[in-house]
Amino acid sequence: MKTRRILMSLSGVLICAVSVAGFKLAAFGVDPFQSLMSGLDALIPIPFGTLYVIVNLTLLLFSLIADRHNIGIATFLNMFLLGYIIQFTLALLQTIFPAPTMLTRWVSLIVSIVCLCFASSLYMTADLGVSTYDAVAVVLSRKWKLGKFQYVRICCDLVCVVGGILLFLLAGGAPADIPAFVGIGTIITAFFMGPLIAFFNRTVAEPMLRR
Repeated sequence: MKTRRILMSLSGVLICAVSVAGFKLAAFGVDPFQSLMSGLDALIPIPFGTLYVIVNLTLLLFSLIADRHNIGIATFLNMFLLGYIIQFTLALLQTIFPAPTMLTRWVSLIVSIVCLCFASSLYMTADLGVSTYDAVAVVLSRKWKLGKFQYVRICCDLVCVVGGILLFLLAGGAPADIPAFVGIGTIITAFFMGPLIAFFNRTVAEPMLRR
C-alpha cells in the first residue's frame, strides 16, 4: 500500500508538470496558480525559479501552521522539481511543435486540463502530501469546513486569476498581453478543476488505492 501511494504521488507530480507545459504550448492561458505566478514574476525582479520556491515556502508555512497532515513527499517533489520538469517538457514540446496550429493548441489545452485534474487527484488521494497551493483549498474545506472542496477550490482559483491580472498591470504590463497567461484555459480550470478533481477522486484514484 505504501509503495502504491508513493507511485501515485510521483506520477501525479510528473503528469502535473507535463500538463502545465501543455498549457503553455496551447497559449490559451495557464492554470490559476500559474496565472498568479505570472503576475508576481512581472512585478518582482528575481528569477522565476527562485520566486516559485519563495511563494511555495510561504504557502508551506501556512500549511505547517494550519494542518501539517497535508505536507509530505509529494509536497517537496512538487516544490523543488515541478518548475524544472515544466521547463524541460515545454522545450521538448516546442521542438516537436515549433509552430503549433490552432488544432494542436486546442488539443493541447483539452488534454492538459484533463491530465492536470487527474494528476492532482492522484497525489491528493495518495495522501503523502499535496502541493502547497492545493493544500490551501484542502485546509479551507476539510479542516475549517468552509464548504465542499470543489467550490472552495473554485474560489481559490478565482482569487489567483484576479490577483495575477492585478499584479501584472501593477508591474506595468500591457492589457493586450494578459491573454498570454489568463485566457480560456484559465477560465475553464478556474470553474471546472475542482469538480473534475472530485470526479477523478471518486472514479479512479480512490478505487485504485483500495485495490
